[in-house]
Amino acid sequence: MLSVRPKVTELVFQLYGRVLHPELFVICATRSVDRGGYAATIAITEAGHLISWRKDGLTLTEVATSLAQPLPQRRRLLSHRIAGERSDRLECRGGAGYQTCFQLETVAQEVFWSFQQELVVEGSKRGLLHRFESGGRLALGGLSWIHVETRPRSLLVQSYHTFPDDLAIVKSQSLFECP
Repeated sequence: MLSVRPKVTELVFQLYGRVLHPELFVICATRSVDRGGYAATIAITEAGHLISWRKDGLTLTEVATSLAQPLPQRRRLLSHRIAGERSDRLECRGGAGYQTCFQLETVAQEVFWSFQQELVVEGSKRGLLHRFESGGRLALGGLSWIHVETRPRSLLVQSYHTFPDDLAIVKSQSLFECP
């Protein structure tokens, strides 16, 4: 399935203490994890990604999406425009923890295309990979690649989303920890 991404200037990074219904998003690729102590669903969406992590009645949902995406205000724990670099940490009930860092980086054209080729190679070996249609002036569209590492007490998710029209790369790393 091919799809077109929004502009990189329209992106927002949010965390909710609840489930966000998947039908709110166009899901391009998905993976589920059940590690015994926790369960998670990781998805590439048109604008970025959606991660839902569940442990003993606690749900944390991280979303990188467009500002135009209608999302609820209720139980939104974090909300940041994706610009520059940002880190955040949250302690949850029951001792669970969440940490994230994300950044928007604009690079030279040759660096961008080289990075995008590396993502294709890595994505063909492991993780979730999705190629998007071109959004306009360039023949090639963006990519999203998500790499997941599971441990008995934690889930580490690294994501890379490219935006060719802006020569921009959005990188994020999130850690969900059991108490």
